[in-house]
This record gives sequence, C-alpha cells and structure tokens, in this order.
Amino acid sequence: MSRRIKALTIRELENVFVPTLRNCTKMAELKKIHAHIVKLPLSQSNFLVTKMLDVCDYNGEVGYARLLFQQVFEPNVFLFNAMIRVYTHNDVNSLALTLYKQMLRHPLSENPIFPDKFTFPFVVKSCAGLLCQDLGRQVHAQLCKFGPKSHSITDNALIDMYTKCDNLTDAQKVFENMDERDAISWNCLLSGHVKLGQMRRARTLFEEMPNKTIVSWTAMISGYTRIGCYAEALGIFRQMQMLGIEPDEISIVSVLPACAQLGALEVGKWIHIYSDKNGLLRSTCICNALIEMYAKCGCIDPALQLFNQMLERDVISWSTMIGGLANHGRAHEAIELFRVMHRSGIEPNGITFLGLLSACTHAGFWTEGLRYFDSMRKDYNIEPEVEHYGCLVDLLGRLGHLDQALEAIKKMPMKSDAKIWGSLLNSSRTHCNVAIAVIAMEQLSELEPDDIGNYVLLSNIYADIGKWESVSKIRKLIRNKT
Repeated sequence: MSRRIKALTIRELENVFVPTLRNCTKMAELKKIHAHIVKLPLSQSNFLVTKMLDVCDYNGEVGYARLLFQQVFEPNVFLFNAMIRVYTHNDVNSLALTLYKQMLRHPLSENPIFPDKFTFPFVVKSCAGLLCQDLGRQVHAQLCKFGPKSHSITDNALIDMYTKCDNLTDAQKVFENMDERDAISWNCLLSGHVKLGQMRRARTLFEEMPNKTIVSWTAMISGYTRIGCYAEALGIFRQMQMLGIEPDEISIVSVLPACAQLGALEVGKWIHIYSDKNGLLRSTCICNALIEMYAKCGCIDPALQLFNQMLERDVISWSTMIGGLANHGRAHEAIELFRVMHRSGIEPNGITFLGLLSACTHAGFWTEGLRYFDSMRKDYNIEPEVEHYGCLVDLLGRLGHLDQALEAIKKMPMKSDAKIWGSLLNSSRTHCNVAIAVIAMEQLSELEPDDIGNYVLLSNIYADIGKWESVSKIRKLIRNKT
C-alpha cells in the first residue's frame, strides 16, 4: 500500500512539472526547473527527463541533453528515442547510431528495450546523414524484425536514405511495398531520380503522382535545368502557372536559368513582378538569378537597377553584375564596380575575376588585365584556372602581344585546351604572325583533328601574306579531310 501511495505521489509530482516544461523554451529557465527536479528528487524520472530533452532539442543543446540522459540509470524506450532525436536533429549522426546500438544491448534482462516506430525514422535519418548504406540496410533489417510492418514515416525515411545513397532499386522496393503513400513518399523517390539525372523516369513518376506539391514541381524544374533541358523546365513552370500553383523561392531560382538560356524575357519579367509583389526580392538568391537572367537576355540596365536596389549583396551578386557589364561592352563600368566591391569589403572569387578579365579584354586594358591576373594569386590566394588563362591569352593576343600570350600558355600549370589555342590562332591572323599561327595549328591538329575551320583559318593567314604555295598545301589537306 505504501508503495502505491509513493508511486502516486511521484506521478503527481511529475504532473506538476509537465505544464512548466511544456511552456519552457529557454535553457536558463530549464536549468532552474532541473534544479527543482533534482531536489525533490525526480532526476531518475524517465518522463520528466524526456520532457527536458525536448527543450534541449529545441535549443540545440546537445551537451546538456547528453548529461541529462547519462544521469538516468534505467532509461526507457521513450528516453532513448528522445536522445536519439536530439542527436539526429543536430546532425550528430554517429552518436545517434552509437546510442541506438547501446539501446539494443541494454542490460535490463527483465525489461528489455526494443526499438519502436518512433525510434527507426531518426536512426534511418542518421544513416542517410552519414551516407552509410550498409548500416542503413542493417537498420532496415532490424525494422523488419522489431518494427511495425508498414509505417509511412519510417518508410519515407528509408526511401530518403536509399535515394541519398543513390540506391533507387531498394528505394523503389520500399515505395512499392508501402500500404499508404503520401506526398513525401512520392517526392522522395522523384527527387532520387532527379538527382541521378533520370528525368524520363522522374517525368513518368511525376505524371503518376496523385497529389503534386510545390516540392514535386520544383524537383522537375531543377532537374531539367541541371541537365540543360531548358525548354522542358520552362514548360513545367508554365504548366504550374496554369494550374494556379504559386512558385516559391526554390522554384523561381530553378527556372530563371532556363529563362536566361532560352531568352524567355517575358517569363523572367513576370517572375520579377511576382517576386516584388510577394516580398521575395528580399532574397539575395532570387535577385542574383534575376540579374543573370536580365544580363543574358540582353537587358543590362534592368539588371543594374535591380542590383542597386538589393538590400544585401553577396559575392555572387557582384560577380554576376561585373560579368554582365563586361559582356555588354561596358568594360569601364565593370572595372569601376569591382573597385566599389573592393571598397565594400567583399572578397572576390574566381568568377569575379573572369568577369573582370573579360572587361579588360573588351576595353583593351592589357596592363590592368595583367595586374588583376597577378592579383588573383598574390592578394586573394585564388589559383587561376584554365578559363582565366584563356582570358589572359585573348587579352594579350588581341593587342598583338603574341609572344607574351604564347609564353603565358607555356607557363600554365594545367594542359591548355582547344579554345585557348584557337584564340591564339585568331590573334595570329589578325596580326599576320605566321610563326605563332603554325605553333597554334600544330596543337589544334592534335586536340581537334577533324575541325576544318582551323585549317581554313591557317590558309587565310598564308593568303594574307601572299604565301600561295602554303595556301595550296593547306587546301589540299582540307580536301583530303573532307
């Protein structure tokens, strides 16, 4: 009888703390409540510690949660689940799996602890976070042993895990064996096909979906854009518009590159107006995508206007605008914008310097171009890539500094490509330098042996300086190749 009264008293005491813990959101407040719980003493209450772990989870306090858990001598399945959940939510996936293993071999022989339907979703999510498919398979096997036959949350976690590990075969099996599929189930499998570029299968799945969400539409748009099927991406977006589904930030950022590549200016303008009406222009990502769209559609002034109106600009914003100005022949403005960027304290990246070097090329500023090229490594610790060397060779070649251009190619730490040698060949014709033209042609004949255009260009160079015998030889070579 006394035990019954004691148990009742403990339960009543626990219930006193429940409303307080339910409304608790701050760690300072939780620590005060914890102190009272220890004094009573209720520190071994699985029920209360589980509630306290929920507060720690909300605040991302993994360390304090671990201390709370470790002080309980006989944790039950609810407490194990709560601690695993804390680890998973805070991306401490390895510890989540370690605790799961500890849970399976817990030494309570009289009351063994078995994982339940609340355990597996987080354990599977941790396997996905570590991209550890082998361990995920083992957990899947244990789920078949301990867990419910079918549980949509766990099944969705399994599909997500398998798709993240690029195993669509097992993901499909889980999907097909589900008793009930929700939008998450469909979207997980759809995203898996999109991730691997399997857009035909993704499209079939998309058409079969009973209830498409914005996630489904966005997955298709981004998938088509990623593999360069811009017309299909735009088609999906227009279909979404006709059905009255409002795009979100991710779908807008996904479709704008397609608008840029296809020159679909009217759709881009609609997106700009829509974004403005719905407060989405506060997003730096959307503004960056709109600036790129306007620049590639030949509308540099609206791009510059939007850039000037941006609340926050990142390195992508500056780089896109500098590159856009350079490509529209407004080299002086591009260079001046880079100076403003420098004064703003924004660190440039490789893309920034591509735009800057392009501006110097168009303006004929070879001294400034060389200085900026050297500045990449010296001032910003950015190693020039083949595209930067291409800009440098183009800049020097256009201005007739062919020997310097050839020397720059020879000093490249990577193998030069056909585009660079083609640029040098073009410059050689402009400046009637046969010696360097022949060197460039020798390289191009190895890199692009079937490109007749290079031989035609070399023939024209010989013709410009009156070497008709060489012209005849090249033309004969061209006839043999065709």
